[in-house]
This record gives sequence, structure tokens and C-alpha cells, in this order.
Amino acid sequence: MKTEFFETERESRGQRIDKYLSVLLPELSRSYIQKLLKDGQVLADGKAVKANYKLTGDEEILVTVPDAKEPDILPENIPLDILYEDADLLVVNKPKGMVVHPAAGHYSGTLVNALLYHCKDQLSGINGVLRPGIVHRIDRDTTGSLLVCKTDAAHRAIAEQLKEHSINRRYRAIVHGVLKEEEGTVNAPIGRHPTDRKKMAINEKNGKEAVTHYRVLQRFRQYTYIECVLETGRTHQIRVHMSSLHHPLLGDEIYGPARCPYPLQGQTLHAMTLGFLHPTTGAYLEFEAPLPAYFQELLEKLP
Repeated sequence: MKTEFFETERESRGQRIDKYLSVLLPELSRSYIQKLLKDGQVLADGKAVKANYKLTGDEEILVTVPDAKEPDILPENIPLDILYEDADLLVVNKPKGMVVHPAAGHYSGTLVNALLYHCKDQLSGINGVLRPGIVHRIDRDTTGSLLVCKTDAAHRAIAEQLKEHSINRRYRAIVHGVLKEEEGTVNAPIGRHPTDRKKMAINEKNGKEAVTHYRVLQRFRQYTYIECVLETGRTHQIRVHMSSLHHPLLGDEIYGPARCPYPLQGQTLHAMTLGFLHPTTGAYLEFEAPLPAYFQELLEKLP
């Protein structure tokens, strides 16, 4: 259980408390904040208030967030496209539409459910029961290479390589517009969007370092096929950085245009190449996940 304390300011006068708290506590959904209010877990000047309470702009707010109860995550016999496997780790080619690890609304059908079935009890436990073996992740609608650790020792070694930015991660993407430069780098910190909790944004004040290198592979009439190399691995990094250049990813429902001219399921982004030092042998390993069929077909039909 944790508590959060806030002192409201004059500018917040007249604002609903649930909306006010959803900005200050972006890690909590507005519906969950409303549940906390309904359950009497939010006090204004010592008194429990409801979601429609209007701030005076001069009160003390105390929010109590109960400890989360972690659900049982069950193994599921879901086929995996395994690019490599040994006693320490495995590299999988994640399909489009698959969530990496369980979260609210997605407690089945995830990569973790599939891994629990395939690996039995042989998964790193460092990240807890919701994310066993998961040392890094890619978005639900991003496809491609993902490294999974079977042992805690392997997890720590790979996590250190991620921290040192020594893992080779190369992505393929299609972006709106025609890039003029052959290559470039975006070095801009990324953090939570100040008003939309579903989005990330370039945030000079509170963001974390984020560096993306890109180069043009092929130009089309209205789009550009590019390769992106990550130095860091922030949430939605490539999507945010390319959008900041006014070249959002084709199919990106969050950072791109409202309408997509092609019947796609989310952004055209593929984690193609993954290279790292093996945590036990020290040998450099590199794996390549082939472009998914939809991506290849799209490249062939773009004018």
C-alpha cells in the first residue's frame, strides 16, 4: 500500500478531482482513480470525496493506493516462432497483435502465457510473476526479435548490456512522407505525455535519454522505407522520434494520421536484427527475424 499527498493550487479551482488526479498520477487509469474515490481511498482535507468533487484550489489531497494483487498467470499452448534456444535464453519472433506480458485486460494470450507452457519453470524470475523471463519488450503490434532469459544470471547479464547500450537492435519501418536525408539521428528525451496517459512524448524536463539512428532503404511516392538502430529502448521510442520529424509510422494509430489508406493492424514496425553477447559463453550472437508477409506485400504494392 502506498499513499500520495498533494496540495492543490488556485489554478485547479473548479476542476473535478478525478480529472485532476489522472494528470498527477499518469500510471493510474482514470477509471481506477474513480474506483479509489468510490471506495473512500481519496481524502480532501481529511474527508472522503467522490469523483464529481470540485476542487477549491486550497486543499490537501491524500490518495491511498492498495497493493496490487497479482493474478495467476497460466501456461497456454500457443505456438512460438523460435529463432534460437539454449539453456540460458531463447530468441522468439513475436507476431503482430500479441501482447508481450500480462497487464490489465490482457491476462491470457500473451507471449508470457506461451513461454510458461514452452519453458515450464525455466524462466528468469527477476521481473516477477507477470513478466517471467522478460528483459525487454516490443509493442503489441510491432513484430520481430525478442530476447527471453531462462535464468536470473542470464537476465542480469543481458540487462547490463541493455544498460550499456551494447545490444544491436535494428528495426525496419515504413514512414509517411519522403525523407530527404539519407540518414540521421534523433537525440531527444522521451517521457509520459503531459495530458494523454496513453501516449509518450519528447519531454525535455522529465524525459529519459533516447537516441534513434535512421537511414533510408527505399523511397516511394508518399512513403519511405527505413532502418532504425536503437541506442536506448524507451517506450514507443521509434514511433515518437519519427513522429517528431513529421514522418510518423504508416499505420500508427496513436502518433500517425487518423486515417490509414491501407488495411493495417497498427504500425509498420519490425524488430529485424538482434545481436548480443551470450551471457555464459561471451560469444557474439546475432539473429534476424524475416519481414512478416503483410510487410513484404505492402512494400511490393506501394507506388
